Amino acid sequence: MIPARANRLQLAAVFLLLVVLQFYVRPRLWGPRASPDFLFVGLMLFAMRSGPGAAAVAGFVVGLAADSLSPARFGAGALAHTVVAYAASWARGVFFADNLLVNAAFIAVGLWLRDLIVLAVSGSGDRSFLTELAVYSPLQALSSALFALVVLLAFREWLSIRLDA
Repeated sequence: MIPARANRLQLAAVFLLLVVLQFYVRPRLWGPRASPDFLFVGLMLFAMRSGPGAAAVAGFVVGLAADSLSPARFGAGALAHTVVAYAASWARGVFFADNLLVNAAFIAVGLWLRDLIVLAVSGSGDRSFLTELAVYSPLQALSSALFALVVLLAFREWLSIRLDA
């Protein structure tokens, strides 16, 4: 098998696993507000390894999938995922995101930023806005970053991650 083709197939297998986890495991975890967002982890892993245009398109597709399952206004998730994926792809060149801990930090910050954009665009009330941003969003960002560390350690050869922290 050609190495580039094998690399794409390995990456597709990791993303397929994340999709299965999102729709089969996540509903059975402790709570939807604090459980890891597996689709977002996959989006960020893709965005940090691709160009800004491809990352924005992937963010839009993941955002539409999230919008179809979300009570927020339709389009808020698509906008938020597109902006965050584009920014992550662009920022990778600035911050050298080949490091394991930098990848986890990118995912945590990206998830919090996504929640900020979704809440701002969907027009939630002041009290729920602050509660979501100060309590639930950091919890979900932390759990997603910890899960991303597990994925990055488990598939470090496939995702080309350095282990020096």
